[in-house]
Amino acid sequence: MWQFEHSLTTTAKAETIWGLYSDITTWTEWDKGIVSASLEGHFVQGTKGLLQPEGQEPLPFELVEVHPQRGFSDITDIPGAGIQVQFTHLLEESNGTTKVTHQVKITGPNAEQLGPKFGAHMVEGIPQTMEGLTKLALQKEREQGE
Repeated sequence: MWQFEHSLTTTAKAETIWGLYSDITTWTEWDKGIVSASLEGHFVQGTKGLLQPEGQEPLPFELVEVHPQRGFSDITDIPGAGIQVQFTHLLEESNGTTKVTHQVKITGPNAEQLGPKFGAHMVEGIPQTMEGLTKLALQKEREQGE
């Protein structure tokens, strides 16, 4: 298994960030590494979708946990590589701030071999993605006068 986790704290409300998470049409706005993202239904556990990372073919994923206002996890199986990639996104509100945590785990028979190479791009991209997410959330709150 290979894993990476990054957290940051923002004044954006968890509700606003959750709105960006659960509206998959916004993912390309705050995650510049994604070309397109779609779901085959509502943002609930068990819903499947397609995610196209920049420079790659679309990959099927499934929402495996969804906890409104608190976080969600999705998993992508990459059978040709012998790995599964699970992303977990967590929100914790406290004293007027929100702690945002993104975790990625790579498991499967080739995780030890491919995880560090496959994950290196994520180690670089996840903090930038989170900055984009919180910046967009704050912008939306300003526009709504919150």
